[in-house]
Amino acid sequence: MPASIDLNCDLGESTPARPIADEPLFGVVSSANVACGFHAGGDATMRRSVELAIVHGVVLGAHPGYRDAEGFGRRELGTPADELAAELLAQLEALDGVARAAGQRVRYVKAHGALYHRLGVDEVAARAHARAIAAFDPALAVLGAAGGALERAADATGLRFAREAFADRGVRTDGSLVPRGEPGAVLTDPAAAGRRAVELAARVDVDSICFHGDTPGAASIGRAVRDALEAAGFAVRSFATEPVA
Repeated sequence: MPASIDLNCDLGESTPARPIADEPLFGVVSSANVACGFHAGGDATMRRSVELAIVHGVVLGAHPGYRDAEGFGRRELGTPADELAAELLAQLEALDGVARAAGQRVRYVKAHGALYHRLGVDEVAARAHARAIAAFDPALAVLGAAGGALERAADATGLRFAREAFADRGVRTDGSLVPRGEPGAVLTDPAAAGRRAVELAARVDVDSICFHGDTPGAASIGRAVRDALEAAGFAVRSFATEPVA
């Protein structure tokens, strides 16, 4: 069999104040990180995202973030760890409820924005996050950056951890992402993103490649990334293909 790699995208993040036409992207990805209403999205958006995932055979993941629609979840709020756990559970319950009503399940969790970055370095918050996921459903996987606090917390909690890298984000020499707003933070050239994706997929510590639904030209970027991966011999399939009981 050819080597496989997952292709994930943050989806269902449209709001009246920040509309994002991401429906075509469900036909490109193998895993969809669906916003759960705190940083973006909402009840109707979750329902439509679940419907699109079913139509395209895409695996559903929950994409929880800070309760920060105004800042799109990209501002660090410093929410206490116990409150983070409660907010995570509320978001998981919302999306999983919509998925169950459609005969599907959420199969993994990937945090959004500032929360994602915090969970990579904050051991206390990462442990609270992982324990809340395990309490909700220990069969859920966790998707995140390699080698950080969240991976350690997932391992300690007995959760499967999948490592991701980014096709549409600039990376510093130390491996960290270039902060948004700085030059080179976001890659908008589809061909460059495709080349980056192939390089990343060849690494043994990468299970999934991510691009963002709100990146300018996301549809072209996503298609270029998938085409480049498949041309390089990778089968694009979700890391979380095993069904949740």
